[in-house]
Amino acid sequence: MRTLLFKDLGEIDYLSALTLQQRLVEEKQAGRLWDILLLLEHPHVFTIGRSGKESNLLRPGEVPVYWTGRGGDITYHGPGQMVAYPLLDLRSTLRKDVHLYLRQLEKILIQTLKDFGISAGRNPPWTGVWIGQKKIASIGIAVRRGITCHGLALNLNTDLTYFKRIIPCGLTWAEITSMEQELGSAVSPKRVKEVFIHHFVRQFDYAELNELCREDIQIGSKSGLQVAPTTSASSGY
Repeated sequence: MRTLLFKDLGEIDYLSALTLQQRLVEEKQAGRLWDILLLLEHPHVFTIGRSGKESNLLRPGEVPVYWTGRGGDITYHGPGQMVAYPLLDLRSTLRKDVHLYLRQLEKILIQTLKDFGISAGRNPPWTGVWIGQKKIASIGIAVRRGITCHGLALNLNTDLTYFKRIIPCGLTWAEITSMEQELGSAVSPKRVKEVFIHHFVRQFDYAELNELCREDIQIGSKSGLQVAPTTSASSGY
């Protein structure tokens, strides 16, 4: 039985989330965990990926900036945004194609937006999800010995003015939009997450979805991290 573990972490700072991902990746590389989907929201932060240029950081002001190991250029994370970090095993024959994995993430986002009445799509050769020339979701991943980390960010009720402090993804022509801007009213983050998880489970064909309890996962130092083993289960899907 293929099981997906998930946890909504709420608001968590970028470095703590990065440390958590690193520990979980190590656990998965050792075969001690099912696939995991982390949902969260970051305080204001700019991150620059492996192909990023510092020149695309225009006016960071008080917002912290971190260089990171994911793919892509510069982006913004902040309140009103849904961030998803899937930690999946790509070593299986079904999902060993990294490019296919990226297309699958895009499809999940497109389906999620469609359920809210927003028609979005791809914009090759650029990754992410777009509404015409407006980008509503960014994707930047890394793969560590067959295990994915980092992930995607979907703008829900995001303050888009922060994107004016950077050249998002290094694309001078691209606009940035949000679900709130497209719909004319704020959306429920809880509902968006529910729909996103639904499509995530269907896309990757999981037979079971189990939510990690608060006791299952702790954010902190290496010694303070505890995760449920692959034999645990707390709720069905």
